[in-house]
Amino acid sequence: MNILGVDIGGTFTDFVLLRGDRLLIHKLLSTPDDPARALLAGVAVLGAPTALVHGTTVATNALLERRGAPTALITTAGFRDVLAIGRGDRPALYDIDITRPEPLIPDSWRLELAERLDHTGAILRPLDTADLNHLVAWLAASPIVAVAICLLHSYANPAHEQLVVEALDRIVGPDGSARFVISASHQVLPEQREYERTSTTVVNAYVAPVLRRYLGELGAALAQQGVRSLRIMASDGGSMGLATARELPARATLSGPAGGVVGARYIAGRAGHTQIITFDMGGTSTDVALCDGALPQTGESRVGGLPVRLPSLDIHTVGAGGGSLARIDAGGALRVGPASAGADPGPACYGTGTQPTVTDANLLLGRLRADYFLGGRMALDIERARAAITLIATALGTPPDAPVGDDALLRAALGVVRVANAAMERAIRTISIERGDDPRDFTLVAFGGAGPLHAAHLAEALDMRRVLVPRYPGVLSALGMLAADVTRDASQALLRPLADLEVGELGRRMAALAGAGLAALAADDESTDRCRIEFALDLRYRGQSYEISTPLLQWGALAAEQRMPQPDDLLATAGRFHALHERRYGHAMPERAVEAVTLRMKAIAARPALAYDAAGDLPARAGPLAPRATISAALENDAATLAPAQLYQRDDMRPGDTFDGPAVVVQFDATTVIPSGWRAVVDQDLQLLLTAER
Repeated sequence: MNILGVDIGGTFTDFVLLRGDRLLIHKLLSTPDDPARALLAGVAVLGAPTALVHGTTVATNALLERRGAPTALITTAGFRDVLAIGRGDRPALYDIDITRPEPLIPDSWRLELAERLDHTGAILRPLDTADLNHLVAWLAASPIVAVAICLLHSYANPAHEQLVVEALDRIVGPDGSARFVISASHQVLPEQREYERTSTTVVNAYVAPVLRRYLGELGAALAQQGVRSLRIMASDGGSMGLATARELPARATLSGPAGGVVGARYIAGRAGHTQIITFDMGGTSTDVALCDGALPQTGESRVGGLPVRLPSLDIHTVGAGGGSLARIDAGGALRVGPASAGADPGPACYGTGTQPTVTDANLLLGRLRADYFLGGRMALDIERARAAITLIATALGTPPDAPVGDDALLRAALGVVRVANAAMERAIRTISIERGDDPRDFTLVAFGGAGPLHAAHLAEALDMRRVLVPRYPGVLSALGMLAADVTRDASQALLRPLADLEVGELGRRMAALAGAGLAALAADDESTDRCRIEFALDLRYRGQSYEISTPLLQWGALAAEQRMPQPDDLLATAGRFHALHERRYGHAMPERAVEAVTLRMKAIAARPALAYDAAGDLPARAGPLAPRATISAALENDAATLAPAQLYQRDDMRPGDTFDGPAVVVQFDATTVIPSGWRAVVDQDLQLLLTAER
């Protein structure tokens, strides 16, 4: 096997190459002006793999920075303002300054068609072809590049949307190719809820030309280097081929973070941990997720405040990373993030930045080591870090004419780290305690370039007893991309009482969705012989507004493995729904009628297990594990005091090694802090399991 995973982050681009049974890793500073430049440079260093799996932020950045293609929306007369009206919910209940994100499509490009269906799909008003021809002529003369089509109730009957697609497809550009990139809601999201369906279809159209152009240029450049296969990481924790990525680019809006959760679950499973909380701290943000034996799935995510109602991993993100900027607000309080120094200029200690960041604070506290960063390939500038943190120390009370002493600098640096930790602690509480899970039952899996620096202190604050640090924590997201299955999702609205759902009709709908899913995998050059197909029903009690996705059946790809649903299957699914409702909300109502809202299908082409030997090439070591040096560092989160600690090199460690904190472990892609009261054990995969001894 010769496969490469690449994760492009805000600060670094990470590479993990599985060649045979060996893992090779590499890191480069990201190139925000052209993300592919760092990727291609890494491929040139490591050599061309047979296949490459890529986590990309191109679609995400296009949304966040509003750099998508000029896009028009075609909708039913009277519904052009759905994007602007949105929902009445408030993400921050007491924030008096909250503002809605502006719609991706301006008012003048939100167009209406005379037509109307009812909620069953019956035609109340036929599509006015003259109106359609006039609209298409206007679009042909406009600067519009992408078109989103979202007609009322098209999930129940796509006939009118199909007519619009056919009319637009007849328009060609000067080079003879299709004039418009088209996204129709019956293909993107055939489900109820007009705002979410419209928003998701618009997002898909808005980012499609940008991602298509990027993938086209990247694919051509990789082909010149000898790479034969390219897959893109999807938001749901699977990967997808270029055909799906071109058709459904909105599936890539959480591409990078998804790889980290998949990687954390994979390496934790190898170590025997099934209940984990993933903690991915990078340069610009921190992503956390709770995995209770399975990848956490959700039916909707938000990117830049915009709902994207497609399957994704349930990941909570906060603006706290190694590059997060520290500042004093108007009230005199110390704040960290969400603004970040990014890759350019980066933290002050990288040599070009001047503003204080979490990384600069960790360097002054001795938790980061100036001469060991990136394995010694990138020396950190401690004097620039001192100058940056001096700005915080001065603002916190040092007299303006007095020199800032070392004690004041250490207190300011520790304050920056503790404020960042508080934001990350709240994020973990959000996905655990606030949802009824006790974090003490879970193992914290710490990764990302900065995760192991902060993990033990976060675990202490949450009374967690176990922290797992992967062998290569700084590139785990890229490793996760190697482990990700190839997936394709589809759904179909049902909108009827579960008791009225006839199993024959349900079986026919399942077979149609399964056929579409397998065809999509085949279009992505995947063999479908050993695929599995998972079905779920979105269920709710009558009168409720939102649903719980509830497992229904699992099929194999072959006809003989596709058992039609039976009445007992629906009864069992209803029972699972009651149990899920009680777990999530604390109660169930089995006496109340249950409604089936949506049928969901996921087709999965499983990847073979990654067969690598983490310790296979390690040379014999003379004697027990010994520290490289004794250093002075402030490793306790309640005292800004330098104290002796042991410095270990990760490459010196062998399975079975054990040592106690206070200690700092350095390696090429990350640094791990082990405070006093914690013990570290090296497992067979060379992962560090930290356990609280106090």
